[in-house]
Order: sequence, then structure tokens, then C-alpha cells
Amino acid sequence: MNRTSNRLTFAVLATGAGVFSMLQSLIAPALPTVQHAMHTSQSTVTWVMTAYLLSASVFTPILGRVGDLVGKKRTLVAVLVALVLGCLLAALAPDITVLIVARVVQGIGGALFPLSFGIIRDEFPATRVSPSISNLSAVIAAGGGFGIVLAGPIVGALDYRWLFWLPVGVVALAALAALRWIPESPTRSEGSVNWLGAGLLSAWLVALLLPISQASSWGWGSLRVNLLLVAAVTLFALWLRSEGRSASPLIDLKVMRLPAVWTTNTTALLFGAGMYAVWSFLPGFAQTPSSAGYGFGSSVTGAGLLMLPMLVAMFGSGVLSGRLQPIVGAKALLVTGSAFGAAACAILAAWHGQQWQIAFAAGVFGLGIGLAYASMANLIVHSVPAAQTGAATGMNANIRTIGGSIGAAVMSSLVTGNLQASGLPAESGYTEGFTLLALLCLGAALVALRVPSARAVRPAAPAAPADEQHPVLAAEATGR
Repeated sequence: MNRTSNRLTFAVLATGAGVFSMLQSLIAPALPTVQHAMHTSQSTVTWVMTAYLLSASVFTPILGRVGDLVGKKRTLVAVLVALVLGCLLAALAPDITVLIVARVVQGIGGALFPLSFGIIRDEFPATRVSPSISNLSAVIAAGGGFGIVLAGPIVGALDYRWLFWLPVGVVALAALAALRWIPESPTRSEGSVNWLGAGLLSAWLVALLLPISQASSWGWGSLRVNLLLVAAVTLFALWLRSEGRSASPLIDLKVMRLPAVWTTNTTALLFGAGMYAVWSFLPGFAQTPSSAGYGFGSSVTGAGLLMLPMLVAMFGSGVLSGRLQPIVGAKALLVTGSAFGAAACAILAAWHGQQWQIAFAAGVFGLGIGLAYASMANLIVHSVPAAQTGAATGMNANIRTIGGSIGAAVMSSLVTGNLQASGLPAESGYTEGFTLLALLCLGAALVALRVPSARAVRPAAPAAPADEQHPVLAAEATGR
């Protein structure tokens, strides 16, 4: 591919992945509006978020693997079409049930992340792979921030349905452009989809994420939550057994055990817990009436504007990380990004009485997100065989989402567990929550220190049957 083709391919990939990332957070500030418009309960409307989370968690690694097997371009186009249909159905949804179904369809778009990283690895020159992955990671991270910032103005000026109407046209154009200009990847994995493994993966993810996301309404000690968590552990063990025995595993456990992969995934779990919790609860903190003794009584739009420094910082640091990685290495960037996250949460725990303090802490966290997102993706991509890029990066995104679900659920328990007489959360819940998130991000930084210090940035050979035949895998397996 020439440079023009590379830029066009990147623009298409960034558009699709950026819109999906934005849809993750775009609807969250508008949930009270959706609840009122559709005459439903608060517990029911939360399924608009839960359904999206569960769907994305299931489809991301499975379709990442399908792309490795049948071709990343055709899978990408199919996923973009599904995202268009999901947005269209959501925009037209006459009731909450249809809207929840539409969010399930939208969740298929989670596969855009691993497919996009795989296409970049297959099609771009070796010298452009790391910077392009960093830039795409910056777009993905900024997409989540854009969702928080834009939700208020869109709902205020138009209607909550426009949160879905606007992406329809953009993603449809991206699908047509992908069909026309993105070449089919030459690198294919051998074998077939392990459907038993896919089913067990889906089952344990749902059994794990469902009780975590609903624990605040069901109760952590409820029978439903405990039974589902037990089922998740059991199904996870069965999945490991199935994948270990399969001739064509959905997720190659041998690759998952590589030092660079398991340490990066563990860091993703811990950092994701802090990141998603901050995204979910910082706007709510700003919207709390000052009569509660804290908060600023901000509108949805005002709370979104306080998050603007995070958006700018995460995009800037994500792009910059692509230039810094050849100099300092992805490991150093991951450690630094996690440390920024810990510092930001510590600032929020100690100083949150002024709006500028919230904006400053958000900006610091944004620096951490940009560095961490880009370095995680690069570490995974350059540590696995090319034919397994989709499945491996999809699993990394999933682990980050699992961490986010856990972080948000624990933060919710702390915030809602101590209410004032007015019914508003006590300030101590937020203080304790932000302190815990600081410790989680600090844990992520400590785990990131164990990532092997390998600075190899060339893509792995596509067809090595064993670790010793694969220079990057061999180096990572020995920790060098």
C-alpha cells in the first residue's frame, strides 16, 4: 500500500472505531432522559448500558478470531453494517425493549477494535505499525471522552434519538469506504472457529459481567449475584479445559501465558477499573447540588465540559506515544500512563472543592489514558503471531472492560452505600471511591513494571508454528 492508501485506510478504521467508542459513553448521561421518555424504571433503563456491555464482551474476541480466519476486511464491513443497523433500530425504537435489543446489535461493533489493529499490522509498513496503532488508540480513547462531552449539547439542542441518528450516516459511509478501499488482509489463521469454546466464553463473560453490572440493584449478597458468580467460575474452568484441548482454539492459551501478554492484560484489568469508574462517576459528582456539601450542581453539558481537559489530554498523549515508543519503549509508557491515572485519582480524593481541581485531575487522567491505551495495544500486537492479532487484541479489550465493570460496580457500592437524609450520596463515598481507584491504578503501574523490556517493534512473522521459530515470541517468552 502507498502512503495515500495507508491514510485512507486509517481514516476509515478510525471513523468506525471512534464512533463505537463514543457510543459506549454517549448514552450514559442521557439515561434519565430516556427513562422519562419511555416511561420505564431506573432499574430497567440501566439495561441500555448492560446489554451493550455484554454484547460487546461476547462479540469482540469471537469476531476478532473470525477475522483472523476468514479475512479482516470482510468481517470489518459486516461489523460496520451491524453497527449501522443497531443505531438505526435504536433511533426508531418505540419502547425500551426494542432499544435494549438495538444496543445488543450495536455491541457487535466491539470487534472493530481487534479487526482494525489487525488490518494495520497486515497492511502498513513495519515502520508505521506502532505509530498508527498509537494514533488509533488515541482516537478510541478520545471517542469515549467525546461521548461524555457531546451528550448534553445533542440532547439539549435536538433529542436523545439523535445520539443514534448522527452515527448512522457516519458509519454507513465508513462501511462503503471500507468495502471500496480497504484491501483484504493476506494473513490468515489456519483452522476453524471453536464454537464450543466460543459458547463457553460467551457464557462465562455474561455470568461474570451481569451480576457485577447489576449488583447495585440486586444486592451483592443476593442469591442471583452469588449463583451467577459461581457459574462464571465454573464456566471459566470449562472454557480453559476446552481451549486447552482444541486443535483450533478461539484464544490460544499458550500465547496468553507469554510474559508480555499476561502482564499487559493484568495491567489492563486494573487500569480499566479506574478508567471506567472515573468516566462513570466524575460527571455525577459535578452534577451533585452544592447543598449536599460538595459538587457544583452542573448540568449535563456543564459536567461534560469539565471532562474536556481529559479528552484533549488523552488524544494528545495517545498521538505523542507513537513518537515516544521507539525512544523509551512501550513498557515505560504503560508504567507512566498508569502512574498518571493513580495521581489523578489521588488528586480527586484529596482536592475536589473547586471546579478547576476537577478539570485539572481530569486532564492528568487523560494523559494516563492516552499513554496506557496506545502502549497496551502495541505490546499485544508486537507480542503475538500476526494470525492471532485479532483474537489477542480482542481479549485485551475484553479484560479492560471486565476491569471497568468491576471498578464501576465497586465505586457504585461506595457512593450509594452511605446516603444523606436528602437521599444524595455522602461526600465520603466519593472520597473513599477515588482513593480505591488510585490504589488500583498504582497496582496497574506496579504490574506494568513486570512487562518484559523488549523494544522490538517489527511485526511478528505470520506463520511460525512454535515459539522458538518466532523471534518476538521467543524473546517475550524468556522475558528479554
